[in-house]
Amino acid sequence: MSGIGHNRGPSMEPGKTWRTHCWTAARTALLPTLPIEVVRNRVKRAAELGLDYRTYASVRAQTGHDVVAFLFSSNALRVTAQRPAMPEAKAAKLANVAASRRGLAVAPLTADLMTAGNPVLDGAWPAPWALDSFPVIRDRIRAALQGQPADRVILVGDHGLEAEWCAAGRLAAWLPAERYFG
Repeated sequence: MSGIGHNRGPSMEPGKTWRTHCWTAARTALLPTLPIEVVRNRVKRAAELGLDYRTYASVRAQTGHDVVAFLFSSNALRVTAQRPAMPEAKAAKLANVAASRRGLAVAPLTADLMTAGNPVLDGAWPAPWALDSFPVIRDRIRAALQGQPADRVILVGDHGLEAEWCAAGRLAAWLPAERYFG
């Protein structure tokens, strides 16, 4: 008998090998087999976004949509009020991204200073405070999205607290800066 938390996998009673085989075959049949051209197009799109294929495929599988924009925290871009321009390597990578690139300026950095120092960004907005309530975070994220569907936007951040912005804004995914910029 299966109870709460049971994953309905094969039981341990006699005939376990056959049930395991049937269960594995059924699970495999659920996974789609994509035509090679679809895979090639997705590999190409991942490169256009500056993502590795595995990350891109994961986002596509979770949301069912393509990525149309990125939100970058000023922490992820290494931008501060004293140094409002991001490092050249990061700017060069973002210049080639085939999606909207938006910044979230963490105080004391202002959105205007972040935009002025980084022409590769399509704009910047004030970032939520690290410990703001979910409704406040959601409103700040929505302001930065300017009508873009949230489930098609990836947040690139540098701190674990920024990952909560992803949940509050119902964004497609959160990526640590070191993973995106490698």
